[in-house]
Amino acid sequence: MSRIYVWDPFVRLFHWSLVIGFTANAFLNDPEGKPHEYLGLALVALVALRIVWGFIGPRHARFADFPPSAKAALGQLTEMATRRRHAHRGHSPLGALMIYNLIVTMLVIGASGYMMTTLAFFGVGWVEDLHEAAVTWAEASILFHLAGVAWESRRLGINLPKSMLTGYKALRAGGQCEWQVEEQESAVSVSRFSP
Repeated sequence: MSRIYVWDPFVRLFHWSLVIGFTANAFLNDPEGKPHEYLGLALVALVALRIVWGFIGPRHARFADFPPSAKAALGQLTEMATRRRHAHRGHSPLGALMIYNLIVTMLVIGASGYMMTTLAFFGVGWVEDLHEAAVTWAEASILFHLAGVAWESRRLGINLPKSMLTGYKALRAGGQCEWQVEEQESAVSVSRFSP
């Protein structure tokens, strides 16, 4: 088994900074205070940098490496339901959809939060409702993300949280996990003895 370098330092810094910043703003800061506003603006800037990095960063950071695809996501769900395992070097199809979901949601939170600080939209009900709904959607999405990471880590035998800390995934050459190589070796040995 070899360690394959997948997540560059910016992707990892973005991920954990977003985790810390969103958690602080959602649960620790006073929503009416200036720190909440400034941290919100910093998170929007962070997301904007991630969008730029999605076009100019290394392979697995680029959006072209994980395009949103309902067909691929359904394929991954089918693999999960039929107990087939396919490890992805970068983001999985379901992981890709979650990333796009969270990027858009963070931008909606940031835009609606900023709107609430302007004279034109201060105290406007639908803007506040949008902001609160987007925060609630982000929280639910994060719970689904955590559940998906835990499920896929166990199912595939890859410590996904560790890979987002170190940048490395434990895969065999060719991007395969140890169990994929074992399954292939088992299939080859069976085919050698089949008539």
